[in-house]
Amino acid sequence: MSAVWTYFTISEKNPRMAICKACNKNISRGGSSAKTFSTSGLLYHLKSKHPDSEFDKKATPKRKIHARSPTPAAADVFDMESAHPVVTTGMNEEESKHTDGSMVGWSPICLDDDDPSATQNLEVNIKSEPKMDSQFRIGFIGAGNMAFGIAKGILSGCVLPTNVKVSAPSLRNLGRFQELNITTSHSNTEVVCTSDVIFVAVKPHLVPIVLNEISQHVTDKHTIVSVAAGVTLATLEELLPQGSCVIRLMPNLPCVVLEGALLFARGTNAKQEHGALLCSLLQHCGLVEEGPEAWIDVHTGLSGSGVAFVYLFAEALADGAVKMGMPSALAQRIASQTVLGAGHLLRDSNKHPAQLRSEVCTPGGTTICGLHALEQGGVRASTITAVESATERARELGRKSAAPGSRK
Repeated sequence: MSAVWTYFTISEKNPRMAICKACNKNISRGGSSAKTFSTSGLLYHLKSKHPDSEFDKKATPKRKIHARSPTPAAADVFDMESAHPVVTTGMNEEESKHTDGSMVGWSPICLDDDDPSATQNLEVNIKSEPKMDSQFRIGFIGAGNMAFGIAKGILSGCVLPTNVKVSAPSLRNLGRFQELNITTSHSNTEVVCTSDVIFVAVKPHLVPIVLNEISQHVTDKHTIVSVAAGVTLATLEELLPQGSCVIRLMPNLPCVVLEGALLFARGTNAKQEHGALLCSLLQHCGLVEEGPEAWIDVHTGLSGSGVAFVYLFAEALADGAVKMGMPSALAQRIASQTVLGAGHLLRDSNKHPAQLRSEVCTPGGTTICGLHALEQGGVRASTITAVESATERARELGRKSAAPGSRK
């Protein structure tokens, strides 16, 4: 085991987290189970937070190649926890079965790569990860919920409020940023000229207008991060000066409570260190993953819109309890806690949802009868169709945004 573990202990509550002995901070240790892990995140924590620590730099871990759902397009994607390429492999029959026998790919497989260059590659990746400092400047164009959630997460790190600036055309949404001691403005150009990373957090149809306005002020020192649903990297790069560093990010609403799910894709000129920088900025916002751009619209349907699907289900749960005689306020509190607890267990147990579902069911019991009623109502098919419809709508928005204002 790498010498880096001298400075960390494994969390008893969540085996996928490591606790720094120096500052008691929880650090994700990667991997798909308690037996497989990546230590590059731990090394980065030591280098950025405890630069005076001494550890054996030669005792680096083996490179881990993560195999996710069988999608050939994923061959060149990087897993941001391990900072190594993500590749896909076919899953064997046992690994890809539901407990009810249906086929599905879920659990990630972690394979060791004995390539002698693994250690060298890891050292390069660690060196390329940026060192965050309190003077790093962040700008937001747009002051909606996504911008606010991301800003809260960034301020939970080492970026100072005085180095964050937000612009919006009206005062309507700027008050909550001012409460965080963030500088506000009505000038998008001012934000660009005083920032290193700019989050473009406006409605999709406004992206061409905003980028045309700021384009002459964007330099190769800027990183432009778009959170507009459906607006493709190609469209963004066409609207900005040649060679601009562009990243497409899709967050979701729970970012405002630092429990978001964020997926990003790098543009043509965005290098791995730009992705590592974005991960460092967003690490307190929730789960941050990198993938190919084709997955961004799917993520919009799964997680961006998916939170609304979960809220609808929670509302229906509470309504069912009210129908059976429980007070509405109590039913809502219990429904929200049920969703929260189920989500935590699903995330931390590393079990397939079908396995957890089967663990709740007993022969002839209440749960199997309720599940039968849900299946009769088509809940599974309706949910799949909902994700599909939201994904297609995101793609449609992307096609519309590509038409006007682009510069060939």
